[in-house]
Amino acid sequence: MRQEARDVVLAADQADQVPVLVAYNLPFRDCAQYSAGGARSTAEYEAWVDAVARGIGSREAVVILEPDGLGIIPWYTNAAGELEWCQPAEADPATAAAERFEQLDHAVDALTRLSSTAVYLDGTHSDWLSVGEVSDRLLQAGVERTDGFFLSVSNYQETEDLVDHGEWISRCTSLGTRVEGFDPTTCASQDPPSTAAEADAWYERAFAEAGLGFDPDDAAHFVIDTSRNGRGPWTPTQTYPDPQVWCNPPDRGLGLRPTTDTGHPLLDAHLWVKVPGESDGQCYRGTSGPQDPARGAVDPAAGQWFPEQARELIELADPPV
Repeated sequence: MRQEARDVVLAADQADQVPVLVAYNLPFRDCAQYSAGGARSTAEYEAWVDAVARGIGSREAVVILEPDGLGIIPWYTNAAGELEWCQPAEADPATAAAERFEQLDHAVDALTRLSSTAVYLDGTHSDWLSVGEVSDRLLQAGVERTDGFFLSVSNYQETEDLVDHGEWISRCTSLGTRVEGFDPTTCASQDPPSTAAEADAWYERAFAEAGLGFDPDDAAHFVIDTSRNGRGPWTPTQTYPDPQVWCNPPDRGLGLRPTTDTGHPLLDAHLWVKVPGESDGQCYRGTSGPQDPARGAVDPAAGQWFPEQARELIELADPPV
């Protein structure tokens, strides 16, 4: 891993480019679903991360630290007191969640020590965890020691919605780090019947009541994966037992091109994190398979090349290719 990371950052450095690396090796990653795999223990994971960090060294890099790492936590009880669905039999229910935060804490330390590396933690996306729930997890994972968080990796949410969501997470985590006793799970989201304007007003009141101002330079920033969100999320026109709207949805398009020129003080970059044209997995949508009923064919395994989807992303790109 040290040599692989070194090869990537050295080649980018020689080309005067900035490499974006995705660290994706947590134990029980993706809760042993389509992208199952990862390290077999905390010790193995920490050794892997240390090797990646040594490979990057002093060269410039961006690290997307563990997609789904905070969205899917094994044996995790959320802020509402509910035991979440990811309950792998091989994991110890008493320690698995705490071990996830221990693993991420080590990774944050190892990667943020590097002089020229930007590190972003999992902020899920605007149609997944609420602002309060994900902010609570980000704070537990040490987001204040990183550059911030990433949104919508391997998903299809609208950029405009993600910008709002990211702003609120940034403000919520800022309150969580600056106000003693503040409960981030109380933070506002754009959850009906509330509106975006009402959520904005909630944060204005919260900062005013705390006697604080909000400085983007001192808050968690974020990046957005725009690799496949040019047409936004998929709304199925047929009924499926489980529509799996995140899994190879048809008729999607490439989104905004990668850039750090976002025009927003908290949004560091639009990035293509997920490689456009790589399959999300063999999607059955609640049926017995093996065909994807939305496509009438068998989808490639997760991470494999999917030429039909690649053609759709190019033909339906917004902005156009």
